[in-house]
Amino acid sequence: MNPVEAAVAERFAALAVNPIGERRFPIGPSSAKRLGYPPAEIDALPLGATESFAGVGNPFALGELHIGQFVLDLGCGAGLDSLLAAQRVGPSGRVTGIDLVPAMVAKAKANAAALGLTNTDFREGRADALPVASGIIDVVVSNGVFNLCVDKPAVLAELFRVLRPGGRLQMADILLEPHVSPEELAGKGEWSD
Repeated sequence: MNPVEAAVAERFAALAVNPIGERRFPIGPSSAKRLGYPPAEIDALPLGATESFAGVGNPFALGELHIGQFVLDLGCGAGLDSLLAAQRVGPSGRVTGIDLVPAMVAKAKANAAALGLTNTDFREGRADALPVASGIIDVVVSNGVFNLCVDKPAVLAELFRVLRPGGRLQMADILLEPHVSPEELAGKGEWSD
């Protein structure tokens, strides 16, 4: 693991076990609601799924999921997007959540069990080497993960490898625009803020 990946893993492992310790970026159920998730859906999830939520948008606003679809949640964290997706695709669908951080994977599994969901599968893995077969995913959702990946072309290649023909990517993320100067960037904080 390179130094950037190690720092990402360390930071999000801390978020998994002590979400109230995070002070640098918005997290939790109130953040999810501000980003456009329906409040009733967020309130119906286990606290373990919402307290460690660190997404930057609502990838479901980009398109509906349908009964029976297979979904990949890249950087699933504690499982908020995976759980919502599992409810939307129903028992005939399937959601696979992938995260670099073992503590997040364990938390996502516990949250799915708390809801009685049987159509989820959570795995530890890297975004640039997904532990998923080729051509089986209808929709990839990703929320605030791509910006943390070092080798973005490799990640995109993996996402397109696992998508079925006609599948789609629904990504919410942050990026720097070309006009941001190095001085402005330095004032924004660390790479993961």
